[in-house]
Amino acid sequence: MAEKTQDLDPRIHADHAHLRRLSGPARALSLLPRQPVRSLLNGRHSSRLRGRGLNFEELRNYQIGDDTRTIDWKVTARTGTPYVRVYTEERDRPTLLLVDQRMSMFYGSQHNMKSVTAAEAATLAAFRIRAQGDRVGGIVFSDEVVAELRPKASEKALNRFVSAIGDANCALRADRIVTQSMPLNQPLEAAARIATTGNLILIFSDFSEADEKTENLVRRMAAHNDVMLFPVTDPTESRLPDDLRIVVSDGQLQADLNLQEGDRAERIGSFTRGRVARSIGWAGKYRIPVLPLTTSRDTVPQLRELLGLKGGAR
Repeated sequence: MAEKTQDLDPRIHADHAHLRRLSGPARALSLLPRQPVRSLLNGRHSSRLRGRGLNFEELRNYQIGDDTRTIDWKVTARTGTPYVRVYTEERDRPTLLLVDQRMSMFYGSQHNMKSVTAAEAATLAAFRIRAQGDRVGGIVFSDEVVAELRPKASEKALNRFVSAIGDANCALRADRIVTQSMPLNQPLEAAARIATTGNLILIFSDFSEADEKTENLVRRMAAHNDVMLFPVTDPTESRLPDDLRIVVSDGQLQADLNLQEGDRAERIGSFTRGRVARSIGWAGKYRIPVLPLTTSRDTVPQLRELLGLKGGAR
């Protein structure tokens, strides 16, 4: 497990203890298909979220008060007597949460690191989904490791998932040497292998290195599962201050960039805006809900606001 200290700044590192404290605020959230009017999951997205599936139970004679939409017209025509199909709701539903903890996420200019916002949002979702009675698992990935935890219906499994997020988050540091970045498609391929059908898949990432293959993987998963995207951004990624000087590094070499020179600021801003626009564009093409998160605010009120809950702006 990643080394823990007593003086961690929760805006920079979210350890297991910090994430466990989110279980309380998580109770007020809802990721079910029926949403408040102000929720981003309401309206055209609500029908796209299937919720738990239904299991066929039996055929029986129609009784007064039955929903006419449940009538099995083929059996009714064959027998001459109205029959209805009876279904029961699945007892639980597997949920897979993908949590990006690569070095590209170890950045923040105002409040949180992107890695912290993603860790907190994923943990909040995990606690709430487990409280609904559904199975929870996930894929927590850094630049070196893809940790797979298959969905299970137990508090022990939930705690193991939260610990994996905290360990990956606390392992991030400014002097960490990354020889090769983890391609985003690798954990997505793992998710597609695990979640074949009927799953809820939540992806928390800045979508760095997303490409055409990424879109195809997301589309493929969305065809048989419910997929929700949580792109995490920092305000400077949409507009960099004109007088900003930044130091960039690949873990071994570093360079001091003066953004007042030439069109550097615009080129960097255009690149990051395009990355976010790409993930949002998938929402329209494949009817995938997108709930954008920013590092400039606390995570809990952001999620409350996105889900249309009262007090979201606090």
